[in-house]
Amino acid sequence: MGTCEHLTTAGDPSATTPEGCQECLREGRRWVHLRRCLSCGHIGCCDSSPGRHATAHYKETGHPVMSSFEPGETWRWCYLDNLMG
Repeated sequence: MGTCEHLTTAGDPSATTPEGCQECLREGRRWVHLRRCLSCGHIGCCDSSPGRHATAHYKETGHPVMSSFEPGETWRWCYLDNLMG
């Protein structure tokens, strides 16, 4: 795994909707896997999910790093540098 400034300085905010993807919950949709924004705690669904809300959140906000919000997974992803950490 690589590293970049964004991965090393990412925060650890609480999940805003720990019960699932914020947009999918609102829209009554299902998701595949969940991701947490490490800038604000937004929970969005992965790119394998129909809504792709984690990536949409990045595109809307510019928040560069998200982490898996799946039990037992600890990896993080930087959208700006295309690096996993």
